[in-house]
Parts: sequence; C-alpha cells; structure tokens
Amino acid sequence: MHPQRLRRLQSALAQARLDGAVAIAGPNLYYLTGLSFHLSERPTVGFFPTHGDPVLVAGNLEQSKVVELAPYPMRGFYYTDTAGPAAAFREAAQALGLGKARLGVETRRMRVMELRLIEDAFLSPRIDAAEPIFAALRMAKDEAELDLMRQAVHIAERALLATLPTIRVGQTERQISAELVVQTLRAGSDPDLPFAPIVASGPHSAQPHAFVTDRAIQAGDILTLDWGAAIGGYQADLTRTYAVGEVSDTLKTIYRLVQEANAAAQAATRPGITAAEVDAAARQVITRGGYGEQFMHRLGHGLGLEGHEDPSMHGLNELSLEPGMTFTVEPGIYVAGLGGVRIEDDVVVTASGVESLSSLPRDLQVIGV
Repeated sequence: MHPQRLRRLQSALAQARLDGAVAIAGPNLYYLTGLSFHLSERPTVGFFPTHGDPVLVAGNLEQSKVVELAPYPMRGFYYTDTAGPAAAFREAAQALGLGKARLGVETRRMRVMELRLIEDAFLSPRIDAAEPIFAALRMAKDEAELDLMRQAVHIAERALLATLPTIRVGQTERQISAELVVQTLRAGSDPDLPFAPIVASGPHSAQPHAFVTDRAIQAGDILTLDWGAAIGGYQADLTRTYAVGEVSDTLKTIYRLVQEANAAAQAATRPGITAAEVDAAARQVITRGGYGEQFMHRLGHGLGLEGHEDPSMHGLNELSLEPGMTFTVEPGIYVAGLGGVRIEDDVVVTASGVESLSSLPRDLQVIGV
C-alpha cells in the first residue's frame, strides 16, 4: 500500500515539475509512510524526491521506529537534543543531491522552524505549495481507509447512544461533553480524539463553533452535540440536535428545514456532480424556507486522516466528485437569541451515488425528561 502511494506521489511530482515534496510530522507523512510522529520542538521531516528513495530527518529517539517499520527503503538522518537538527538537515540535503531544488511543502502546516532549516540545507530552494498534490492523493479513499472510517463512525455512534440516556435537565454542557468523551474512549476510539466535543444548548447553540460552558440545560432547549472518534488515525465527525422536552414551533420548523436540506444534499451526491452543486441542493431548501442568511457556512468538508481536508463542499468549488471521496454533509440554521440546529453525516461517493457512513436517526428526538 505505502510503496504504491509513494509511486503515485512521485508521478504527480514529475507532472508538476517539482524535485520533491516535504512532509512534517502529521497526516501526510503518516499517509505516505504509516509512521506516526508527534509534532514537537524536535522537527521530524520526510523528504520525498521525484526520483529515488525518501529521506527522513528526525530526533534520535525515532531511529528504531524507522528502522523497524519503514515500508520501503528510507535513509534516516538523526540528531540529538544537544547537537540540534541543523547538521542532520544539511546531511539529508547532500544525500538527496538536489542542490537548489524546487520543493513542494505543506504551506498550511509547516512551521517557520522547519522552513528555515530546509532553506539553509538546500541553499535557498524554490518553495511551492504541495497541498494540491497531497489532496489529490488522499481525497479518494481506498477500501482499507473506508473500513477504518466506518469503524470510527460506528464508535462515535455507540458513544452517543450511551451518552443520551444520562442527559438530564440541570446538567451543564461541560458535564455532558465530559461524559461523551468517556463514552467515546470506552467505545474504542483512538485516545487522540479528532476534537473536543461541542455541546451547545439553548441560545448558545446559535454559535456554529460553540465552546462548552457551564450553562445548565433547561426544559425547552434545543441541544446540539458535535463530536467525533478515530481509529487508526481515520476520523468520524458527526452532529445531532435534540429537543430537551417540548421546544417551540419555530425551532421545530428550523429543524425540519435542516433535515430536508441534509437529505437533499445526500440525494444530489453522485460521481460527476460538483461540490458546488451539492452545496446548492441543501442551500436551496433552507433559502426557500426563509432562513438562507442563517445558513452561514459551507455544506461540509472533506474527512479522513484530518477532520478538515479536501474536498471543501462550498458554493464556489467546481471540483467534480469521484468515487471514494469522503466528506461531511452538515447544513445548519442559527438564529441569534433563539438557538441553532445542525445535522451532520459522513458520506462517501460511490460508483452510483452516495453511501452515508452514519446511521443515527435524523428526526427530532426528545431527551432529558
């Protein structure tokens, strides 16, 4: 699997006329090597030349991992805390023999520290963005990746189902979030959760990216829970919204519109349709219902080794969807002073349409009473 990914990367680099790509500790390096490294003050950098074997620069604590687990020939240059990484970077550049190279780097992830070390080692190379290349490699998931994502979704759903019966009026958002974390770990998630769960109640749920507070939930609240799980590094990202007892007719109308928008987006998804068209399918439902301005974000985002990756499902993205592409479908309506509703599913484009990886009910359910 990993040698095949390396060959695909090198082919893409040749087409882009790049001498190599650089990946720091994180999802791209993991995708290409299967090796996990912490992003820390000790830089870990993989160099993937267009021709030849990759090279890795890392702290000496990582040497045994690379020697034992690297999926293909990979020369390592290691440094100690006392010596520092600069010499190892220069040795790596010499081994690659690229001189003043044209390198693609992760411009959205790479820190100034790694960039300065690379510029010094490669004699002021030309730096380009590698994101389009990495995105093209990773957007369409293979069956092994999809299996892990299905497992992650299953874990997340089990965790929520275990949490819902514990929710009662008077509990705080913070308490519910903590319970959801515990249940997610008990259900089998990787310890490194994709993100801290969002639990937003009542008027607080009108914030799309709310942070948990000590607000106690009350009868008549709408309650939004946005949470995730991971297995083998692959992530799930789900949202469900519930009624705490009886909620207002306005909130019920908002909920119905979001539910219909979610269904419309999934029904529109198929190979060949653009991301913009899928976004529009959901947005039209909410706009016709009179809440277009309250749907203030894109329909969704790509999902896999990262919680947010390509494709970005917004109204200006003319990317044609292909089988294996995975993303979230998460329309929402947010009314200040009243509350918000979001229903988020994880989906994959299939040869004939779409498969929802998530299966939790999407109808409005009453909890907490």
